[in-house]
Amino acid sequence: MLITRKAEFSASHVCRSPQLSEEENLRQYGAGANPRGHGHNYVLEVTLSGEPHPVTGMVLDLKELKAILEREVVNPYDHRFLNYEVTPFDRIVPTTENIARDIWRRLEPHVARGGMRLHAVRVYETPDLFVDYFGEAAETCSA
Repeated sequence: MLITRKAEFSASHVCRSPQLSEEENLRQYGAGANPRGHGHNYVLEVTLSGEPHPVTGMVLDLKELKAILEREVVNPYDHRFLNYEVTPFDRIVPTTENIARDIWRRLEPHVARGGMRLHAVRVYETPDLFVDYFGEAAETCSA
């Protein structure tokens, strides 16, 4: 069974790599490479898989999942300039792909238990652009 919880946060970022020239950054990231940054109202969907508990009928109490999301993602990310205020984005470009991967790494230790596991992280940067991330196992399977 799959359960999904949504959360939202607002954050700004700059998409540019120190390994690329100014021209390459502009070509690769366009307006997103502007050093002053730009912001998004991100929407996060976190999906867990597992079997409902025989007594409670829940895979995980959604109040608990909400608290985990607030503590591990919303509080560190919300109203932050990701490149300067949120590790690991001081070292890697905060693309939506890297944000989804970082959120997975933040959440996975807190939800993987008793047959339950993190199934997917979906991050919407805009209403028509999102990234789905399925964890490290999916990366090794597609290689």
